[in-house]
Amino acid sequence: MTTSTTPAPVPFTARDFEARRARVVAAAAEAGLGGVLVAPGPDLVWLTGYRPTAITERLTLLVLTSDREPALLVPTLERPDAEAAEGTSSLDILDWPDGADPYRVAGTLLPSEGEFGVSDSAWALHLLGLQDQAPKSRYRALTRSLPMLRAVKDANELGRLAAAGAAADRTYTEVIRLRFAGRRETEVAADLAALLREFGHEQVDFTVVGSGPNGANPHHEAGERVIRPGDAVVLDFGGLMYGYGSDTTRTVCVGVPTPQVQRVHDIVRGAQQAAFEAVRPGVACQEIDRVARAFIAEAGYGERFIHRTGHGIGVTTHEPPYMVEGEEQPLVPGMCFSIEPGVYLTGRFGVRIEDIVTVTDEGGRRFNNTDHALQIVE
Repeated sequence: MTTSTTPAPVPFTARDFEARRARVVAAAAEAGLGGVLVAPGPDLVWLTGYRPTAITERLTLLVLTSDREPALLVPTLERPDAEAAEGTSSLDILDWPDGADPYRVAGTLLPSEGEFGVSDSAWALHLLGLQDQAPKSRYRALTRSLPMLRAVKDANELGRLAAAGAAADRTYTEVIRLRFAGRRETEVAADLAALLREFGHEQVDFTVVGSGPNGANPHHEAGERVIRPGDAVVLDFGGLMYGYGSDTTRTVCVGVPTPQVQRVHDIVRGAQQAAFEAVRPGVACQEIDRVARAFIAEAGYGERFIHRTGHGIGVTTHEPPYMVEGEEQPLVPGMCFSIEPGVYLTGRFGVRIEDIVTVTDEGGRRFNNTDHALQIVE
């Protein structure tokens, strides 16, 4: 039973999924692709609402080309589930029974040659099977060929991301009321997971709790270390709510921080704010990274900022666009991504502050709004 006070969003309709598929076909043609092949994973969910109960060696494939109606190929035993999904009513659904050759069926849906975009989650087993049927075909990963496919969110998607962000904020507000000192990182991580679910998340993807020297590892898995007075503790957590992601980070201190912890936190806080203020339509993604990195470098900790400034978020918690040097894609209203600079001092502590942000016509809007100040916990 959830205690979320956020009303459930309006369900996506069959027309929403049809519009997405049409958008993909048009984008594929503009990119010089003969079509798009979508395997089970986030792209399939976004395009059809269908999430197979189990991803196995059995071929499931959505085929989108400009010369025929969209088709979904599924194992016979999974056809009822595919037909029940909210976005498949206008699809041509074909099935194949165990013992049959699914690639022969798939081959009838594809031109004999051409270049196709393929969802990143496709198995090599299936691509090789398709190549046997169409040896002149070639494949490009969707992240490279159509990187902005899901990047710009509509109003319904933005509402879901905002709800997920608000639930993550409530989680942080509650967890800092609990005791940290004398407890293991895994215990605090369990609190975070329970609170995310309590406030409406149907899926918890990660609960990073990096105390003391463990905080210097950006992707530290919560372990058995006992949190001590004086520790800086990095809390990075998120998951899916209404099918869309949350991801936020705050760094807290158990008791009074040392001058160095406070200084580093102030630097990271300033970098995060500067990067947020740089968000506006038309600015290249890499510029957000440059602003945050320049702020930290000027303070003398440039070599201690060891990851990109941000990543896109939507039906997965990491997806394009990425706020990183070399990403020249301009920001567009409706894009959603993290801004999460950090400083990591090996063997001592780390500090990271992260919000999910969306681009508006005027600039940026945060989906995480808890205080950025260094919170003192017990």
